[in-house]
Amino acid sequence: MNVENQDVLLDLEGEEEEEEDDDNDDGEIVLELNQVIIPTYGTVPDQQNLHTPEWRKRQVYESNLINNGLQLEATRSVLDEKLIFVKVHAPWEVLCTYAEVMHIKLPLQHNDLKTRKSAFNWFSRLFRVDENIIKPEQEFFTAPFQKEHLSNFYIQDKDTFFNPATRSRIVHFILSRVEYATKNNVKKFGINKLLDTGIYKAAFPLHDSSFRHLSTDPRCPSERYLLYREWAHPKNIFKLQPLDFIRKYYGEKIGIYFAWLGFYTNMLTVAAVVGVGCFLYGCLTKDNCTWSQEVCDPNIGGNIIMCPQCDRVCTYWNLTITCESSKKLCIFDSYGTLVFAVFMGIWVTFFLEFWKRRQAELEYEWDTVEYLEQEEQVRPEYEARCTHVVMNEITQQEEHVPYTACGKCVRMTFCTSAIFFWILLIIASVVGIIVYRLSVFLVFSSKLSQHINGTEAIRKYLTPQTATSVTASLISFVVIMILNIVYEKVAILITDFELPRTQTDYENSLTTKMFLFQFVNYYSSCFYIAFFKGKFVGHPGSPVYWLGKYRNEECDPGGCLLELTTQLAIIVGGKAIWNNIQEVLVPLVKNLIGRYSAAARSEKVVPRWEHDYHLQPIGKLGLFYEYLEMVIQFGFVTLFVASFPLAPLLALINNMLEIRLDAWKLTTQFRRMVPQKAQDIGAWQPILQGIAILAVVTNALIIAFTSDMIPRLVYYWSFSVPPYGSHSTHTMEGYINSTLSVFSISDFKNESKPSSPWFGNQTTCRYRDLRYPPGHQHQYEHNIYYWHVIAAKLAFIIVMEHVIYFVKFIISYVIPDVSEKTKSKVKREKYLTQKLLHENDLKGVKKTMGKIADKIIKGADSTFRPKDE
Repeated sequence: MNVENQDVLLDLEGEEEEEEDDDNDDGEIVLELNQVIIPTYGTVPDQQNLHTPEWRKRQVYESNLINNGLQLEATRSVLDEKLIFVKVHAPWEVLCTYAEVMHIKLPLQHNDLKTRKSAFNWFSRLFRVDENIIKPEQEFFTAPFQKEHLSNFYIQDKDTFFNPATRSRIVHFILSRVEYATKNNVKKFGINKLLDTGIYKAAFPLHDSSFRHLSTDPRCPSERYLLYREWAHPKNIFKLQPLDFIRKYYGEKIGIYFAWLGFYTNMLTVAAVVGVGCFLYGCLTKDNCTWSQEVCDPNIGGNIIMCPQCDRVCTYWNLTITCESSKKLCIFDSYGTLVFAVFMGIWVTFFLEFWKRRQAELEYEWDTVEYLEQEEQVRPEYEARCTHVVMNEITQQEEHVPYTACGKCVRMTFCTSAIFFWILLIIASVVGIIVYRLSVFLVFSSKLSQHINGTEAIRKYLTPQTATSVTASLISFVVIMILNIVYEKVAILITDFELPRTQTDYENSLTTKMFLFQFVNYYSSCFYIAFFKGKFVGHPGSPVYWLGKYRNEECDPGGCLLELTTQLAIIVGGKAIWNNIQEVLVPLVKNLIGRYSAAARSEKVVPRWEHDYHLQPIGKLGLFYEYLEMVIQFGFVTLFVASFPLAPLLALINNMLEIRLDAWKLTTQFRRMVPQKAQDIGAWQPILQGIAILAVVTNALIIAFTSDMIPRLVYYWSFSVPPYGSHSTHTMEGYINSTLSVFSISDFKNESKPSSPWFGNQTTCRYRDLRYPPGHQHQYEHNIYYWHVIAAKLAFIIVMEHVIYFVKFIISYVIPDVSEKTKSKVKREKYLTQKLLHENDLKGVKKTMGKIADKIIKGADSTFRPKDE
């Protein structure tokens, strides 16, 4: 059957499916029904009428669709005789009527403002889509459509005046508001309710063609094929996205997501280049790292015996064991890291400010500036619970609500309590990982050879600290991925119980909960390593215990920064690999199973709507999980970048693949989404701003308390020379010796004293801290070096935060949210709207009234003219 003029298709096997066909130039959606009964229209032979409540609802609904001007046509599935598709077509008059009702902005005339080409236009052309394949969209000034001013709008061809996304949106608008039943004086309406109750199987707009080849119909633009070839195909990984074309086919909501993701990826290029530069700087300067050389020097580190890091089973160990880890640490704990942390604090401000400008341009170009949220439809789940009657203060009319003020209070209290409970559960899982780290360290310490005279080469790399860190990071990653699945269900259940009124309210509420869960889930282990591990350990003679049983972990002599880097690399890398594999394999396997099972039943030619029916549904939340994935990644890139300067590079590589994978899914594996309007990225914008503010604090704290940069600077400038040091000039020599305190083995408590024998004649061991030695009048108390370091750390945090926040404020003030170019376009559009629509109305009135109007004007003039004296 030729569907070139169909707008919507209903499939009749028990569920419903809505799909739009782009082979036609009018909006089309396909609905799939549950039972074989269409006595009033179409190409299906008469069937036995099943007078069930579902049948009556369907009959009423479809009759009302026809009464609203839509045209319905039914066709049977070629693979399943019980399955019937109903195609719904919206003719020109219906499109015009509802375009006015929905305040859809449509072209008035071409954009006549002169545009200056960028100096980099020649360079960007290398990465653009070939304009001979996908022609650039013409720029128009637009205005809300009015049928009475039809002649003022730029209509060259009625078939192309409404683009595919607009047609689909209009048809879905009608489907969402047509009644199908009345119960207790409450009207039941909308396709979503019929989908939820199983009267229809699905509802989705049709793709216009196959993604593998052009349509044989010369009137079909084959936009899906072009999108796959020039956008979703891996060969286009370095090309810019055809955003206007994406918006034309899928609508503004999907368009704004890919615009944001592309903009974020482009900005990551700068951060990745600087991050790689800082990493290379660390690699080039690691051989000049004096403190690492001292650790590896047999005459310095080889003579330093370290105290056991756990009770009883741990033994004394030689500092040179950490030689390899100290060399790696020199790469990340360098002055380049400090520069990069400051740079990223400023970079994130530029990213958010320039995105606001870009978003303002898209709002104008895609006609979402005056998008009215109040026109959004009430969720069927909300309406179904509207059993209480209240008085609307504004309209002074009765309206139905799902709960009273007291009931709302109870719901909010319950939901808030549930959120805190699950957050505490996440924290409990983190505590479990910490307990694992503390207990397994004892095992590794007793099993791995730790004798100070050992010669095994593997000891250079597989220390108890390294083994514990790597295994704990892997377990933490697995726990995070498992908890994600659980918390996703929990967040949805809590949000469903809240009963938000509109889909936007629902998504914003779910966004807040999911991000809160994910924030604690993903970042808690990193916060523990960065700010808690090794900070409260006491000293060997008086260690601090977790839960009164487990001795607190200590950092390596070089600090916990390398462990934080390892944790980030495993989580960021593992998360990216897991998500991309999941996004590719899950829909692909499902579609392959459906395709082969369908092919086994029939050798017939399958029409487009049936092909699309066997694709995967996009889901009610649409792009929610795509946004969540990217925002979590944004947090890793910004919050802990001081410890892992390669994070922006990994994010850049992942995002370049992510854009094409998401595009591939949309064009090949999923049914076409119902186009939706969207002004911006919604609740994600304030979340990004919050992360940007928090990132300045976390990176300052990482440099101050996690890395050893501040202690090294204090030693170099103050404690390497008199009165505290013995060197004549500022130097880093002797740094390791000055940062390792001395402990007398005779001061061990019985429960802490190592069971292994002591090698040599020495009576002391060393530990990582800044305390007075035994025999001093303040033995084992913090020394003057410690208090100098604390003061320097606090001063650094205050200075760094204030400098970066001041720069962020200046940048935000200097860069306007809307460019002058966009402001000029908006003003020009308002002027043309006033001139072409409103002034023409006045001219028409004057022409119609003729002389009567002239007399009225003359009479008004004479009335108010001052008398001659």
